[in-house]
Amino acid sequence: MSQPFIVIMGVSGCGKTTIASRLANALGGTYLEGDSFHPPENKARMGQGIPLNDDDRWPWFDILIAAAKETLQDGQTPVLSCSALKQAYRDYLFASFENFRLIFLEGSFELIKSRMDARDHEYMTSDLLRSQFETLEDPEPSENMLTLSIEKTPEEILAEIRQWLG
Repeated sequence: MSQPFIVIMGVSGCGKTTIASRLANALGGTYLEGDSFHPPENKARMGQGIPLNDDDRWPWFDILIAAAKETLQDGQTPVLSCSALKQAYRDYLFASFENFRLIFLEGSFELIKSRMDARDHEYMTSDLLRSQFETLEDPEPSENMLTLSIEKTPEEILAEIRQWLG
């Protein structure tokens, strides 16, 4: 079977970047930081505290899909960190991939807000976190999906993911 397209999803501040970058490194894959693929106008909106709407997101998803396909063509496993909050977004992201895995990093608003308030991010503030929780549609359980609590350490999370991936 071909390399899987792996997406680490969840609201901002849940640890997607940490987990996805470490997982890509552990697998010898390629880390794709979803936020870095946003067009400048999306970053500007978020920097002003304006949540993105679906019209802002679809072109960004097309860029992410192209990057994942290019990574797979290079014989590497793409590991993408991306909020992918709605089922429609995940369906769109995975539509052209036969082999994919979704890992949902789940945590409470209070825990994630406390972590966000303690860090510095280019444009995502804890003010936008409430809108992310309002938008979040928990993924339906499936053989391609794993939900993990962010109350575990990054090492524990990575160990569970690696075991699940086989």
